Amino acid sequence: MRFLFLLFCVSISIYSQEKKRITGVVVQERNNLPITDALATIEGTGLSTKTDDSGRFELLTELDGPYILNISAIDFVTQRLSVVLEGSDLDIGTLTLRQDVTLEQTDNLVTLTDAQLSDDGETISNASGLLQATRDVFLNRAAFDFSQAFFRVRGYDSRNGQVLINGIVMNQFFNGRPQWNHWGGLNDIVRNQEFSNGLELSPYTFGGILGNTNIDTRPSGLRPGTRLSASASNRTYTGRLMATYNSGLQENGLAYVFSASRRWAKEGYIDGTLYDAFSFFGALEYQFNDKNSVALTAIVAKNRRGRSAPITEEVFELAGNRYNPYWGEQHGDVRNSRERDIFEPVTMLNYYLETENFTLNSGVAYQFGTNARSRLGYFNAPNPDPTYYRYLPSFYINNPIGADFTNADLAREGFLANPQLNWGTLYLANANVANQGKAAYVLYDDTVKSNRLFFNSVANWKLNDVVKLDFGVGYRTLSSENYAEIQDVLGADFHEDIDPFSDTRNDINGELAKTDGAIFNYNYEMDASFFNAFAQGTANLGKWDAFVSTSISSTSYQRNGLFQNERFPDTSLGKSEEVTFSNYGIKGGLGYQLSGRHWLKANGAYLTRAPVLQNIFINPRENNEVVPEIQSETVTSVDLNYFMRLPDLMARLTGFYTRFMNTTDINFFFVDSGVGSDFVQEVITDLDRLHMGFELGVEYRASPTVKLSAVANVGKYIFASDPSVTINFDTAGQEEPINQEGNIDLGIANIKDLKLGQGPQTAGSFGVEYRDPDYWWVGATANYLANNFINISTITRTQSFLLDPDTGERFVDATDENVAKLLQQQELDDFYLLNLVGGKSWLKNGKYMSIFASVNNLFDTQFRTGGFEQSRNGNFGQLQQDNLRNNPTFAPRFWYGFGRTYFLNVAFSF
Repeated sequence: MRFLFLLFCVSISIYSQEKKRITGVVVQERNNLPITDALATIEGTGLSTKTDDSGRFELLTELDGPYILNISAIDFVTQRLSVVLEGSDLDIGTLTLRQDVTLEQTDNLVTLTDAQLSDDGETISNASGLLQATRDVFLNRAAFDFSQAFFRVRGYDSRNGQVLINGIVMNQFFNGRPQWNHWGGLNDIVRNQEFSNGLELSPYTFGGILGNTNIDTRPSGLRPGTRLSASASNRTYTGRLMATYNSGLQENGLAYVFSASRRWAKEGYIDGTLYDAFSFFGALEYQFNDKNSVALTAIVAKNRRGRSAPITEEVFELAGNRYNPYWGEQHGDVRNSRERDIFEPVTMLNYYLETENFTLNSGVAYQFGTNARSRLGYFNAPNPDPTYYRYLPSFYINNPIGADFTNADLAREGFLANPQLNWGTLYLANANVANQGKAAYVLYDDTVKSNRLFFNSVANWKLNDVVKLDFGVGYRTLSSENYAEIQDVLGADFHEDIDPFSDTRNDINGELAKTDGAIFNYNYEMDASFFNAFAQGTANLGKWDAFVSTSISSTSYQRNGLFQNERFPDTSLGKSEEVTFSNYGIKGGLGYQLSGRHWLKANGAYLTRAPVLQNIFINPRENNEVVPEIQSETVTSVDLNYFMRLPDLMARLTGFYTRFMNTTDINFFFVDSGVGSDFVQEVITDLDRLHMGFELGVEYRASPTVKLSAVANVGKYIFASDPSVTINFDTAGQEEPINQEGNIDLGIANIKDLKLGQGPQTAGSFGVEYRDPDYWWVGATANYLANNFINISTITRTQSFLLDPDTGERFVDATDENVAKLLQQQELDDFYLLNLVGGKSWLKNGKYMSIFASVNNLFDTQFRTGGFEQSRNGNFGQLQQDNLRNNPTFAPRFWYGFGRTYFLNVAFSF
């Protein structure tokens, strides 16, 4: 508060200085109609204003010297004017903005953000959806070009950025990430965004260190009229239809907007990946007067999508980069055993107070619905996965008693003849009379049925042209039921709800025989709540500007078991202890203008935060056990920035350094280790990660029609500590537990300085764009991505890896040199991608039509976007034996990028 008081005192003296006016009128190029809410900004100063209903703007400033005046508006190409501010007022006159055909490129982006690949234990998540609102050339290239290779800005996971809708944070409790499918397909609506990059201050939230995006869905902020569009693609979906109508603000103060879309594909780029989605949006706004308004919003989006699997290099060489083992034909139709079905509608009500110097946005929201993932369960039956290691040639070649090339050839021929899931075999096995009607195979859903309540209120107070203050409070709750539900017993009479490995009941008090629609295996509730408050102040003091922001928060989690599991009879049923965290954060920034066109800025942050829900309970499906002595994470981050804004040249150079400390991670897998073999939960604690590097973006307007751009990223993302590792065995609750808690402390994992599997750490791009005066444009970008590493297996870096399970002693040949060679982290190949985009627009009789097309990966380059080491070989002897030949049985698994793909969009507005 002392800082804020000082800002206020300083501002009083500065505010008394004589000011000059910068005025102008902003209109559309094609019809000279005024553009409302266009943003006029003096670059590098923080001074900005919006145009009124007549398109007029007025800026008051005491600045002197040469500056760049930036005029921007949604769906229009930004105008940048060189101005010289002297002692008198400056009238810019009438400025015309051209319709931006490239807005269709956001549709292209959504196909990528929707394609985030995830599977149990391994996740690839990119943050490109956070970057749609920015005009920064580096971030645009990261979103539209690098993201197809799952490049992550600064190596961060998307949980480090926040996505808000009408000021309400939409990030999930479970993993901290925004769920794009909640508003997927509503491109016409979500374009009205405000983005703050990295550690920059956001007027809506304290936010994360990656950046923050606020999506404003009020009808008054969207373009009035009707827009129809149709798309065709060969990426995640093959077709899309979208329609939007916005009434505009009427004389009675009402405005409303509706938008709907349908997206579909029998099969996307990856084999067997169906896509079936629809989205609906409706909003009603009422303005009581020019200061007070309310808005009611509803978003209904349903997305069903077939999933794909990471594969080993052996499988890739047999079947190619489009291969997906999760599907097979049934009665002539493609049936994917692993589908994701999300249906979680959200409604919100917001109140807005807007005066010349004060704004208030208070909102409540409610979200409910289900998020289900299907999978095949098999019980005392062979694994149905066609890529199961025993069915592949490498199993016979890597035989410990000698390579069996005859059976390896037979396995190869068998796989090539029948590479997909055989649904008929599953039904046949279930019909076996020996099973007496009991299912050997079951198709079921892992389902999360949740209810979320949100409240948020943010106030922005402009004391004068120098000092601005922001305050906010927010509260979010989650109540979810998590269970497995039988979708199909595949021709059997019933499923027996018993764990096949331990022959124990999953629910002591429930029915043993279950069929379609029944809940089985596990059933528990999860409750979470989050309260936060923040305050921040900014000051513009001539050549200097500064901000400081602080936040406090409280997070709580609790599990309530609904099944009493026979393996954990004392800890599975009922409520767990409540796990609570109290956290705080502070960040600030200081900027200095070398001149009106060159300035420097430094930002820093220190914050603590609660672990996400998925890293609190060790095995929530079966018991209430919490990670022992779990603690808040700590994040420190700084960045240094140089900006250059000339009439024809823009550039940003940023250096960054971030350290994540005391993080926790939980993984699930089967392992043959030096201390036992079983399905385990691996708990990693005291884990630090370090991200450092620089970003460069340069944009040069070579002529009125030609623009050149170049960007570069050089990063170093590594593990910065040797964490502690504990494993919990699935058999821990039985008669002879490993120890009283049922876990084994494996000690320290030696992973410090190994690379994080966070996508390419080096990226470069050069682009050229031509805009013809006759409203067509074409562009090309050449992209280079490198320094990409696979995720490591942590358990193989512990001392248990060195132990012979037969003797309990260290393997004789497990020398430091041999171990280092065996565990060398794999780097993925560098690759180049060439992308083309183009479009054309027409305006006739007040009706606007546009065509947009893009081709990604023009030369059909095959590349791997990421991968991970398998943890099955958890001891030195097994891993060494498996790596004797070129094709290990448990080799790393990889995700492969799309080859040549296209996207075509036609839009019609009136």
